[in-house]
Amino acid sequence: MPKMKTKSAAKKRFQVTGGGHLKRKHAYHGHILTKKSQKRKRNLDHTTLVDRADEKVVKQMLLM
Repeated sequence: MPKMKTKSAAKKRFQVTGGGHLKRKHAYHGHILTKKSQKRKRNLDHTTLVDRADEKVVKQMLLM
């Protein structure tokens, strides 16, 4: 049986922290930034953790 493949989209979007949590970037920071306030853009720039409700699905995509 061949090896299981990690979802390429997931490995590009998520990173595992030292404690086993998953780090992600915020959405809405890719384009159409002129109408967004500086404060909003600055807050979208930071990373955050994947919600606990979604962790199981993302870990399955990453084959953890």
